[in-house]
Amino acid sequence: MNFRTCAFTGHRPQGMPFGFDEHDPKCAYLIDQIMAIMTNMIINDNVGRFLSGMAIGTDLIAAETTLRLKDVYSWIELECVIPCLNQSSKWAEKFRKRYDDVIRSCARTTLISTEFTKTCMDERNRYLVENCDILLAVWNGKPSGTGKTVDYAVRKGKSICVINPDDILK
Repeated sequence: MNFRTCAFTGHRPQGMPFGFDEHDPKCAYLIDQIMAIMTNMIINDNVGRFLSGMAIGTDLIAAETTLRLKDVYSWIELECVIPCLNQSSKWAEKFRKRYDDVIRSCARTTLISTEFTKTCMDERNRYLVENCDILLAVWNGKPSGTGKTVDYAVRKGKSICVINPDDILK
């Protein structure tokens, strides 16, 4: 069966209402929203493949959510799109461990560049958009890397689902 593909993009912790505190109820609410949207995509939109750029924040949260959903929907797959080999090298240990756990559990990895370049993150984002049918964006509507990715998806005619993290505060 040919499944559709959903890619994730979104803010890093600094752009979230809960920051780095993933124990904050606002983070749990965001995860619940992501999971509900993904479940709907799996059941109603024939989505079976998910792409994550594996940055701290939205990417990592959505990748982990995909792996949790795989326990229920065994046919879904996660592809980790890694901008460069040393992506997680300067991260705090707790994030590196989560990153490594996701990489070990995903169906496949795609490496954009063996080393960091000034364009590898943008190239990763283009890969995500060019290889998806639907873009799930956690984005507050302000200019950012996430905003550039959403704009690119619009230009490419992709379906886009936006969760505004600022709405969590309301």
